Amino acid sequence: MPLDEHLTRSRLDRDAAYRLLDVLQDEAAQNAALPGLDDLAPGFPDWIVTSLFGGTYQRGGLSLRDRQLLNLAALTAMGGVDPQLTGHVRTCLRLGMAREEIVEALVHLAPYVGVPKALAGLRVAAAAL
Repeated sequence: MPLDEHLTRSRLDRDAAYRLLDVLQDEAAQNAALPGLDDLAPGFPDWIVTSLFGGTYQRGGLSLRDRQLLNLAALTAMGGVDPQLTGHVRTCLRLGMAREEIVEALVHLAPYVGVPKALAGLRVAAAAL
């Protein structure tokens, strides 16, 4: 059986990406995420939005809530990405997650990503909440 029969086709939908971005982030968050980047690297912000929100987010199997919890975990584990983590904390709120759920998700990460990174994530969340 050829390999392509085992692979899920990749789909990029620019229009769906920007519609979803409007659901997930308000205009202020969108402007803060990639400020001036199009001047520096023309087309790069559009590629990010189209690839993530018009590609990865369009796949089935996970709810937007689940995807946001994964984003909180990944960004907290990475560290040093406070603007992105702030945006995703706010997105969690826009999706109806309670403050307590966001905080508990970050506390839950401590034994897995380390207490310093969990604390840093909690500081970002506190400021965003």
